[in-house]
Amino acid sequence: MLALVQRVRRAQVTVEDAVVGKIDRGLLVLVCAEQGDTEAQADKLLAKLLKLRIFSDSAGKMNLAVPDLDGAGTVGGLLLVSQFTLAADTTGGNRPSFTNAAAPAEGRRLYDYLVAQARIAHPMVQTGIFAADMQVELVNDGPVTIPMRVAPAA
Repeated sequence: MLALVQRVRRAQVTVEDAVVGKIDRGLLVLVCAEQGDTEAQADKLLAKLLKLRIFSDSAGKMNLAVPDLDGAGTVGGLLLVSQFTLAADTTGGNRPSFTNAAAPAEGRRLYDYLVAQARIAHPMVQTGIFAADMQVELVNDGPVTIPMRVAPAA
């Protein structure tokens, strides 16, 4: 699975002029399932997201994760947004190819699985709408933007 993680001060997703997902401080995560991905990759991605230490501690070092983003028990939000275009292959010309992305039904299944597992593991999870025309607004904090790829187990 692919993800683009952004540390945000706030972020929201709008579909047809209605806000469908919104967080204050936390992580906006654009997520893409690739062909051959399984629940194991989704589980591994979620574990990495919840342990990713990219929030500053009192000394200004990136030592805190979203479950305790201020070191005093404050939970940050997770905004999970499906984004098949992360699988774009731009090596063969000017029009990207998306053949590495999972088929829509499989991508939806894995995205829904990731969201369900995130809601079990973390108290503040918001989402976009799979395959919708979404507008994503964010204030990137830092800016901190981290690409992630969770490969299948070898």
